[in-house]
Amino acid sequence: MDADEVLAGLDPEQREVAEAIRGPVCVLAGAGTGKTRAITHRIAYSVLTGVVSPQRVLAVTFTTRAAGELRGRLRQLGAPGVQAKTFHAAAFKQLHYFWPKVIGGEPPRLVESKLGLVAEAARACRLSFGRTELRDAAAEVEWAKVTQTRPGEYVAAAAKAARTPPADAADMARLYDAYEQLRRDRNLVDFEGMLELTAAIFTEHQEVANQFRDQYRHFVVDEYQDVNPLQKLLLDTWLGERKDLCVVGDPNQTIYSFTGASPSYLLNFTIEHPGAKVVELVRDYRSTPQVVGLANGVLAQARGEARRHRLELVAQRPAGPAPAFHEYDDEVAEADAVAKRIRELLDEGVPAREIAVLFRINAQSEPYEQAFADQGVPYVVKGAERFFERAEVRQSVVLLRGAARSAGDEPLVRAVRDVLASAGLTDKPPEGRGAARERWESLAALAQLAEDVAADRPSAGLREFVAELEERAGAQHAPTLEGVTLATLHTAKGLEWDAVFLAGLVEGTLPIIYAEKNPEQIEEERRLLYVGVTRAREFLTLSWALARSPGGRKGRRRSRFLDGLAPQSAGPPRVDRSRRRAAAQGPQPCRVCGRPLTAAIERKLGRCESCPADYDEELLTRMKDWRVNTSKKLKVPSYVVFTDATLQAIAERAPASESELAAIPGVGAVKLDRYGSDVLALCRGEMTSADLVD
Repeated sequence: MDADEVLAGLDPEQREVAEAIRGPVCVLAGAGTGKTRAITHRIAYSVLTGVVSPQRVLAVTFTTRAAGELRGRLRQLGAPGVQAKTFHAAAFKQLHYFWPKVIGGEPPRLVESKLGLVAEAARACRLSFGRTELRDAAAEVEWAKVTQTRPGEYVAAAAKAARTPPADAADMARLYDAYEQLRRDRNLVDFEGMLELTAAIFTEHQEVANQFRDQYRHFVVDEYQDVNPLQKLLLDTWLGERKDLCVVGDPNQTIYSFTGASPSYLLNFTIEHPGAKVVELVRDYRSTPQVVGLANGVLAQARGEARRHRLELVAQRPAGPAPAFHEYDDEVAEADAVAKRIRELLDEGVPAREIAVLFRINAQSEPYEQAFADQGVPYVVKGAERFFERAEVRQSVVLLRGAARSAGDEPLVRAVRDVLASAGLTDKPPEGRGAARERWESLAALAQLAEDVAADRPSAGLREFVAELEERAGAQHAPTLEGVTLATLHTAKGLEWDAVFLAGLVEGTLPIIYAEKNPEQIEEERRLLYVGVTRAREFLTLSWALARSPGGRKGRRRSRFLDGLAPQSAGPPRVDRSRRRAAAQGPQPCRVCGRPLTAAIERKLGRCESCPADYDEELLTRMKDWRVNTSKKLKVPSYVVFTDATLQAIAERAPASESELAAIPGVGAVKLDRYGSDVLALCRGEMTSADLVD
């Protein structure tokens, strides 16, 4: 590919970025405007025109996957050899290269997780923390370190920043000090310390700085709105007096200030670099005009500094459906309606992996998991942990690599499933959430990837599959499980789907209640909604519930961010809840002891888990056999047909009619239509499981 071909196909603003090959350059890129395309074409154009040598370029981003995507695109554009890394990966390489030369000996050992040391520090300070509090304490230590706040400065800094630490601020300062002491005593360095040490070596050893700056002369930094003070310090030491810096970011997507990130470096770039070229990318190629219009409307209500810097997106796609707004009596009704609409989208041909339900906090996922199970909708809960760093994934890759050495002619999908079965993969996921379910989802995602590889490359075997895994691991390109994504708004950043449901949009949740202390935090919560809206390509639904539980007081108010955007009356087409108990009756009682049932599995069984229940074990066995055969026939996981808890409830109640079967939680209208006659025949003993399979 030559230089002219690199410029072909770019829109006018993207081309302006590509042709601005000398810095300083600031690219303000709105959601879906092709920022990665613009900066990779800029690097490739500068290389192909001979202005820049690829070995002299360092591109920095925030995730390993994004760095891998940059390298891949640059190879395709004819510019291999460009270094694209995260801040931490670049610092790790530099620290280990220069440490023996200027310090001597082995560099400190990297601590990849703070939790162990934080727990030990808490015990030393006689602080009693649960696992959640430990995670919050580790996050607080991280914030202090990226903002370069020392233990003795923590109390004042936390008060100024309106932090909400998991303990009294003075106790948190003691814990932070104990953590640092433990780390130093054991010659350990955490990720923040690694950046700080690298910057210190460059500052204190001019020969190191000179050698590095001779190697790298052109810098590109992606997602610049998320840079924290420590990363900015390292970047400044890299640059020295050079001006060949290109930064790319979107002030409207600044949603990580609680971790120490600051949009001020992006917003004040022209002050720090007078004469810098600024290019705005506003043509949105991701979303329909209807979605883009709502996104612009969300930001139109922004206040303060955020309003001055907002980008007005211009949609480039054809028109689509208008965003839908719905209000529900309670969270159960909201989840039921969302699940029902998703079931319709699936039946219309929208792939499950192209649908997402996004919410503010993880705890909001529970009613959706139950509703999806009722509707037979496969789902996956997206977490923040890197896929290829999970223990079960690392173990599976080792097992697959070993199996590949002696692989025969067995079909790829069967071979992979045989290996994953030894690691714990089953036909159906465990009930509920937790580590067991997360492990199953990881293994199921690997199995799904094997099916995708086999479909794309029918001749591929285990060796090719392992090579695919290793390439993906290097780029942190995780496989996607065929299921609807449940995720928080923070973890959804950088992703997109055909259909997005933004749920639980009520005051106290979005904006989160503790944001009320600070107008800047309120504006960040508004940007979270903007990020959620701009994840949708075509279908977008926004909803909220007036009460948490059925029968609860309807005292909630929809999010202030929807004022002027949602219609005054946004009630839903009423969900048929005839098979549920009337809301006025309150929680469902146990049919054995009468205790109110609160846990999802207990509501499904109709009794406390500890209460005895009579049921026909032979019937339960027949139904499980039937479920396995049915799931194989339909090519869906077994739990999509019915969960274990639902089968248990059916076996205990032995329904004799459709109305009795429909009264069992977990048997919705869709499942009643699909499986009702089979299940009733099994309950009456008229058919065996084998009789019900073609």
